[in-house]
Formats: sequence, C-alpha cells, structure tokens
Amino acid sequence: MARPTPELINALRKTANNLKKGAPYQWGHMGGCNCGNLAQELTKLSKDEIHRYAMQRYGDWNEQVEDYCSTSQMPIDLLISEMLGAGLTLEDLKHLERLDDREILAQLPPEKRHLKHNVREDVVCYMNTWADLLEEQVLAKITLPVIRDVELV
Repeated sequence: MARPTPELINALRKTANNLKKGAPYQWGHMGGCNCGNLAQELTKLSKDEIHRYAMQRYGDWNEQVEDYCSTSQMPIDLLISEMLGAGLTLEDLKHLERLDDREILAQLPPEKRHLKHNVREDVVCYMNTWADLLEEQVLAKITLPVIRDVELV
C-alpha cells in the first residue's frame, strides 16, 4: 500500500474531483485512464505527453509497470519514478488501473465493492476512498501531548 503522504492524498482527491467535474477520461488511453489521470496531477504532464511516453514501449499500464526500470531513463520510467516518489508503489499502479486493491475495496459497503475499472464514477469512488484510507493512516500516527489540568485564575 502507498506511503500516506500529503502530496499523494491531495493528488488523489484532486484527480477524483477533476474526473467528477468532467476531465477527459478514456480508459484505453495511457494519459486519460485511471493511472493516466493521476499521473497528470502528480507530474503536471498532459495526457498526450503521458500517452506519447508510454507508446515508446509496448503495453498498457500493467505491462509498463512490469517492465519499469528505475535506471532506464525512458520517459515512461521517469514518469513512473516520479509517481513512486509521491508515495505510490508499483502494485498500487496495477491496482489503480483495475480498481481492485482489497484494502481499499474493504472500506466500501459490500454492495458497492464491485467497481468497474473503466467507469468514471467508479474511479472517482475508488480514488476518494483510497485518499480517505491514507488520511486515516496519517492521522493514526499523530499523537498529541497530554495537557495536565491547569487551574485558570
């Protein structure tokens, strides 16, 4: 599971909000799919730039992640490295493209857990749920100092 960073939580929420408001979404387009939309937010690259980088090698996001090499200097690998730097793991990217991370799905009511990977509303739900889960993990690590009883004068 992703490292819960404020940058990642914010990017998930912004991406979900953008999709909800009608941002271009096309599951078969490397820059406009689930991972592509999050990549746009994290890297500030356009969907066309992301797609162009991905087309320099074969395959969808799952295959791109399988072939990822942190030292290759290929544009898609540099893009993936940037996403990993924000707190994501390679497994997160695979799960995002298919909306199938069990830990995220377990946060949803049982009747809502059967998300379709290429339905905009399901992507929005998944990203918001994931952001909520990561935020809970951040908050669980915060401990506040105990304040002793102080008499007010």
